[in-house]
Amino acid sequence: MQVFKSIVLRTTTHEPVHIIIAICDHFDFGSAGKYQQGEEKKIERWMSEYPHFADKHFDSYGHKLKHTWFFPPHYHRSDYLKRIVSLCSAGYGEVEMHMHHDHIPPFPDTSETLRQKIKNCIADFSKYGVFTLPDGHKTFAFIHGDWALDNSRNGKYCGVNDEIKILAEEGCYADFTFPSLHEAQPTKINSIYYVKDNPLKPKSYNTGRDVEAGGSPWGDLMLVQGPLYLASKRKWGIPFFPSIDAAEIQHPINLTVDRVKIWLKANVHVKGRSEWVFIKLHTHGAMDKNFEYNFGKLADNFFTELESEYKSNQYKIHYVTAREMYNIIKAAEAGKKGNPDEFRDFIIPRYVYLPL
Repeated sequence: MQVFKSIVLRTTTHEPVHIIIAICDHFDFGSAGKYQQGEEKKIERWMSEYPHFADKHFDSYGHKLKHTWFFPPHYHRSDYLKRIVSLCSAGYGEVEMHMHHDHIPPFPDTSETLRQKIKNCIADFSKYGVFTLPDGHKTFAFIHGDWALDNSRNGKYCGVNDEIKILAEEGCYADFTFPSLHEAQPTKINSIYYVKDNPLKPKSYNTGRDVEAGGSPWGDLMLVQGPLYLASKRKWGIPFFPSIDAAEIQHPINLTVDRVKIWLKANVHVKGRSEWVFIKLHTHGAMDKNFEYNFGKLADNFFTELESEYKSNQYKIHYVTAREMYNIIKAAEAGKKGNPDEFRDFIIPRYVYLPL
């Protein structure tokens, strides 16, 4: 793995540092097919409490806080999906694809069974406008269940060595799975990069080619990583208990505005556009123990302090979805400069969510 380095953010102009934040939610319920007691109340809380929470938090350009629900098809919760789509229709976020390979037979998957599952998901979700572009084409972002992208966990939770190529062929525009804190983690960290699949071997994403301002696409698929950086607690002014911050906002990780400094040090950016810093956060929002981190008082305090400290002349905050983050990355690759807020729909327009 790359060595962690202390990075001081600097820009080559007098422009502010733009902090582009996306919350990517592995929104799964932990049970395939069978409803569990209390699930209905979880969705009701999201429907009632998240809009109230998001309506209180705005970025530097007046956009409310957004959420990206990476929703799994294999839990068969179309009734819940429809409710989440209604939040999307109201401007509170977007839906993308999240898939495990060990919850629905056959498992582990083959290339053929995986491809069919992706096709089925697109067909089912697009009934509600998810993945559907204004011209009728379909596209999606992806997070792999259990972080096992491209069969990276010793054959567990996946089974498909050519998964990256299959995703690209079926319309995936980018993967948002990482970072992780186990063997699935790429050796390349704090990066936005293209990967080329080796269909005969797992974990083809271990290396790749950085997305670069003025560059061009390469390989099969773009990977958008969240920050991964060393952190430590302090006692009497002395660092102790060194740990790794993997940009998760969920129990039991402490959620304070001090962590933003760590994420900024990770300095995830498009090569040649260092003044645009990308912070992809992740959570498991279907677990009630994480509600405080997503729309409770803890989250409210965090985003209030974040906005107070980083909406300034030196910094600008942008609350985006995964799709909007990808569009801004592509704008940077195309050589665009200035205010990234102008490029939220640069390549991929907003999905045509159906009113429900």
